[in-house]
Amino acid sequence: MNFELLVATNNAHKLTEIRQILSPFHITVYGLNDLNIKVGDIIENGNNYYENALIKASAIQKLTKMPIIADDSGLEIEALGNKPGLHSARYAEECGGHANAMKQIISDLEGKDRTARFICDIVLVNVEDKPLLFEGIVPGKIAYKPDGTTGFGYDPIFICDELGKSYASLTQEEKNRVSHRGKALKKLLTYLKINGYAR
Repeated sequence: MNFELLVATNNAHKLTEIRQILSPFHITVYGLNDLNIKVGDIIENGNNYYENALIKASAIQKLTKMPIIADDSGLEIEALGNKPGLHSARYAEECGGHANAMKQIISDLEGKDRTARFICDIVLVNVEDKPLLFEGIVPGKIAYKPDGTTGFGYDPIFICDELGKSYASLTQEEKNRVSHRGKALKKLLTYLKINGYAR
């Protein structure tokens, strides 16, 4: 029988990535919509990615006893004081979407160092008596212009050091192998295997 896991999201892109990585290991991944779980606006006012992920997981934890994962991630750009960082999603909203946010970032980086990194913190609850954290960090740089048509969010301007390509120019399989979320999910998967939840 498959291990069932609820992801605290309605983001279809994110669910697809998570399913591709976890499903081959006898793990059934549900999104909130799949189980008709409704939550109001969750105020993510934590001081770091872990706290924001925990806020999301805790909000869903009140509604189900199923194992839950929630994640928070951000793009940190060294020359911009590690912004947009924790507020990456909010920054895109304030700019009127990711396309405008990427244009603004490229403009702000003119003549500056382009070193950046993506961070993802995944929190697992309802398995042990405390939340568990799995973190993935990917070093890279910001492109001079968007490149590629796959992925979502800031993917077209983030070039991961490992492959020297933008996330948006990678196949889904390549991205899952090298991305911040992919690395965090692989740590989660290792935990689930060791404890007999995945095989």
